Amino acid sequence: MAPMVKIAVLDDWQNVARTSADWRALEARAAVDVFTTPQASEDEAASRLAPYDILLPMRERTAFSASLIARLPRLKMIAMTGPRAGTLDLAACTRAGILVCNTGSEASGASTAELALALLLAAARQVPAGDAAIRAGRFQDGVGLGRTLAGATLGIIGLGRIGARMAGYGQALGMRVLAWSTNLTPARAAEAGAEYAAKEALLAESDAISLHLVLSARTRGMLGAAELARLKSGAIVVNTARGPLIEERALIEALREGRIIAALDVFDREPLPADHPLRTLPNTVLAPHLGFATAPIFRQFYEEAIENILAFLDGAPIRIVNPEAIAPPA
Repeated sequence: MAPMVKIAVLDDWQNVARTSADWRALEARAAVDVFTTPQASEDEAASRLAPYDILLPMRERTAFSASLIARLPRLKMIAMTGPRAGTLDLAACTRAGILVCNTGSEASGASTAELALALLLAAARQVPAGDAAIRAGRFQDGVGLGRTLAGATLGIIGLGRIGARMAGYGQALGMRVLAWSTNLTPARAAEAGAEYAAKEALLAESDAISLHLVLSARTRGMLGAAELARLKSGAIVVNTARGPLIEERALIEALREGRIIAALDVFDREPLPADHPLRTLPNTVLAPHLGFATAPIFRQFYEEAIENILAFLDGAPIRIVNPEAIAPPA
């Protein structure tokens, strides 16, 4: 009898994988283990995951470098959640004959934009400070005054599907909305109800900015010390995209000097280390990367990932990202 296929479900940090889908059909055919803690290092990941034939990672929480993939000789398939993963070395998977399948993510644009709006409002109206005061037995004591967003200027950096939603929210609040990205045109900005502005002008004129760019070599560190210095005093910086879009050292310096307020859902390193300075800076609103983490999205992720694995076990894989991994030799 052939040994049972072993599957590892990774990085279920909120402990919701089991309740997000029906696992019975898969568990009838394979041994499924769920990991709820992050991989501390590549060595730990290699040791933990070496016995598994199939991995089901949650988005980009575990990075799969070429070196890690080479240390997983049993691995035959990665059932990715979401349409893409920038931390997965797809070429290395293909060379190793490891099939990668993905899932849809239809509602993630709305959910991330909604969280960006929530962070903006929370930062503008001192919501975390007010919550903390009440829980500490106080009321308004120690809670600073908020600000009105109507009539203020919102700068959107990256006017794709998420940025365009955020632009609409800004309009609904009565804000002037500016937008910039490398390839954005005034006509495209106008379609989303925004005014096109050069990057420097957007930074200088905005009372709040919200980042909605894909992380790449071109966008990494695109807000550094010089860019942050252009912001108005007290400007709110919202980031629900990727932490490394902002140079972390420059961000921390600007926060320590009290020049800006940061409302962040993403960080350079996740989970955010326990001793990280962002945890103690008062002019921040912090969320633990919840932008895409809603029940409908996780249901889609896990249901489609299970379908992908069952199809792979049946020898008829679906939603294939790298078909060349299983292509017959020419």
